[in-house]
Amino acid sequence: MIVGIDLGTTNSLCAVFQDGQPVIIPSSHGRSLTPSIVGVLDSGELLVGDAARDLRVTRPQHVASRFKRLMGTQETVSLHSKQLNAAELSSLVLKSLKQDAEAYLGEDVTDAVITVPAYFNELQRRATKLAGELAGLRVNRIINEPTAAALAYGFHDRDAEKNLLVIDLGGGTFDVTMMEVFEGTLEIIASAGESTLGGEDFTDRLLGHVLQTMQMHLESAEIRLPLMVSRLRDECERAKRQLGNVEQIDIRIPEDDGHFAESPRTVSITTALFSEIVQPLLERVRRPIARVLRDAGLSPDQVEDVILVGGATRMPVLKTCVREIFDQEPLCTHNPDEVVALGAAIQAALLSNDEAVQDIVMTDVCPFTLGVEITKHIGGHDVEGFFLPIIHRNTTLPVSAEEIVSTVRANQREVVIRVYQGEHRKIEGNLSLGELRVTGIPPAPAGVPIRIRFTYDLNGLLEVEALVDSTGRKFSTVLTNHAQHLSKKEIEDAVSKLQDLKFYPRDEVENQQLLRFSERVLGEISPQERQAFEEIIDSFEIAMASGDPSYFQQVRAFLLERLSELGFPHDSGEGSAE
Repeated sequence: MIVGIDLGTTNSLCAVFQDGQPVIIPSSHGRSLTPSIVGVLDSGELLVGDAARDLRVTRPQHVASRFKRLMGTQETVSLHSKQLNAAELSSLVLKSLKQDAEAYLGEDVTDAVITVPAYFNELQRRATKLAGELAGLRVNRIINEPTAAALAYGFHDRDAEKNLLVIDLGGGTFDVTMMEVFEGTLEIIASAGESTLGGEDFTDRLLGHVLQTMQMHLESAEIRLPLMVSRLRDECERAKRQLGNVEQIDIRIPEDDGHFAESPRTVSITTALFSEIVQPLLERVRRPIARVLRDAGLSPDQVEDVILVGGATRMPVLKTCVREIFDQEPLCTHNPDEVVALGAAIQAALLSNDEAVQDIVMTDVCPFTLGVEITKHIGGHDVEGFFLPIIHRNTTLPVSAEEIVSTVRANQREVVIRVYQGEHRKIEGNLSLGELRVTGIPPAPAGVPIRIRFTYDLNGLLEVEALVDSTGRKFSTVLTNHAQHLSKKEIEDAVSKLQDLKFYPRDEVENQQLLRFSERVLGEISPQERQAFEEIIDSFEIAMASGDPSYFQQVRAFLLERLSELGFPHDSGEGSAE
């Protein structure tokens, strides 16, 4: 049995596709939400979920929460006498969900689709997959949370044709995804976000303000008075939730031991004050939204529907922020806490070829840019460590693309192609994914060209190829990253399918002939026409390396048309410029 799991910062959920519909699986406590909290008793017994949440108030040092933010790092959490990393802690939550699902379904649960924030990098996705494996699950697919939410909406509205924006603000992460919906197809256009922004931060801002009125600082108070801060955080969380329904609320101040006096001190918070307190967070919300609109090439008035996902989107201040940007009321027709898990279950049904979802087609994008390290000649010196993008962020998957690099020294016999993921100009700010060694380059002056091709699919398989034109030798490697759940045979099959993606018209003889013919024509036309025609030739070379069949055909047709206008029609043969 395969299930869909929303592994959240604050709460996690599990869903299954049954009788043509996605269904939330209740926990052993009868709730849809399982708190993503792990605790340990003095006896060493581990607690997960609701029991651990209750322990957090009375014995915060025995409890770990919000560890999703540590995914992909080497940091560990001290849990009583244990040291556990984020993947290990997450595996305990996943194991609890697995046990609840098996009790509900009456059969073994062996496979899962697990959601992650769209802006999770490869290390974070890999850690999520590891957590699933530690919980005894075979992770069939890692899917982006906004994509899962859109799947749930698209499943119930398959005939829609619109531009749809998903704003996903959970307990600890924030994602924005733009997509186009048409004829049962969900095409992701652009994604952005922050993996360290969520509802918990709004609670912490409110907590910090209350402590400030008491002449205390949050970090020092947590160390000196952990029980008081733990109880006060619960009070602030309650106040944050209620401020949507009331104009003012009194937050009770606990004593140093975490208990409330018979007549406790209070701090009054109005909705206007809360909005002022969290303005820096709302600015952080606005930035990824603006980035997605830029990447998608759309203005706010071109977005038909704005969908809110994640429990933190219930906050009125968030809804007001969204209304100000898009001048429309955001939609929340499905439970924002559950919609991602429901979408994960639909993705599981797609992987299982369930008849109920055969008419749904989904595309996704590469959330980060993929590229290689290069050397630049600056100020008379060769400077290493620069990043050359090959597949840009928000490129629709699957995709194949190419760039040309060259040797930097005379008689250079070897090149190490180092692959990175990220948006920084230099590799030191990006994430290393692996490398490919190119050897046997013949002795020659600096500048021997090497063509690098990236081919990337929805499973997370990245094939890296290097072609040395002067020798015809090809070098390649496959970086599986978060697709490591695939068997060797499945990887071989997936790599075979990648070959079908490759569209490299530069390799075709007729296109090389057309390029040479055009270059000869360039030497025969008038100087007034030369610059404009050379720009067309440049565009043709760029199109040959783009890997985009539609774009290439458009540019090729334009080049042929311009040749005819200049009086040099080109046929399918070598042609001449006489």
